[in-house]
Amino acid sequence: MAKKTDVTVEEKLRALYDLQLIDSRVDEIRNVRGELPLEVEDLEDEVAGLNTRLEKMDADLEVIDQGINTKKVLIEDARALIKKYIEQQKNVRNNREFNALSKEIEFQELEIELAEKQIKEFRAQIDQKKEVIEQTKERLAERQKHLDHKKGELDEILAETEKEERALIDKSKEFEEQIEDRLVNAYKRIRSSVKNGLAVVPVERGASGGSFFTIPPQVIMEIAGRRKIITDEHSGRILVDEELAQEERQKMNELFQSF
Repeated sequence: MAKKTDVTVEEKLRALYDLQLIDSRVDEIRNVRGELPLEVEDLEDEVAGLNTRLEKMDADLEVIDQGINTKKVLIEDARALIKKYIEQQKNVRNNREFNALSKEIEFQELEIELAEKQIKEFRAQIDQKKEVIEQTKERLAERQKHLDHKKGELDEILAETEKEERALIDKSKEFEEQIEDRLVNAYKRIRSSVKNGLAVVPVERGASGGSFFTIPPQVIMEIAGRRKIITDEHSGRILVDEELAQEERQKMNELFQSF
């Protein structure tokens, strides 16, 4: 859509204030959501992290079980060798062969002893990991429940406001198309630099909206004349007269109710 080039200053002021009212309504909707989207995102990350931790610990348990099975096979092999060496001792021809077999038997007994110790350590690790797994599952269940609750809250708010927010954003773009780029850029610059996002404000009780600084009567008359764009020297906000503001608020309220 082409920018209008033959609009009056008053029309520009009305369009700017309408744009402000629309964007402020979008701000209100997003403030209702508040920190919920970030809370949900953090909870999702935490739940994913806990699930990853559980998967890793389950994999660790499998490795430990494999280690136990390996040691059990080693013990069975060692016992078979001991039995074999004992039988061979019955047929030795001299003490040298007998002592050599005795050393082999002693070595296999030490292997069995070491393997049994390692199995005991493995089982202690399993008990410890199972305890941590149980604690992690409890934590996961609690976090998942909290996440489901927060997502429910967010979904409920989104269901109530998403349609209106999309319509308002589209309407905001329409109003931007009606205003020259220079003013739109100034509006956005001011809006991003002030805490409450108000770039266009009415004069109220002799001061700009939300300000305690009095505006000189001559300037107030110029603002009411709507012949040029006037900004507040203290805040840099664009100023409109109260009558114009009231008229545009009423018009925008009717628009908002239609969404």
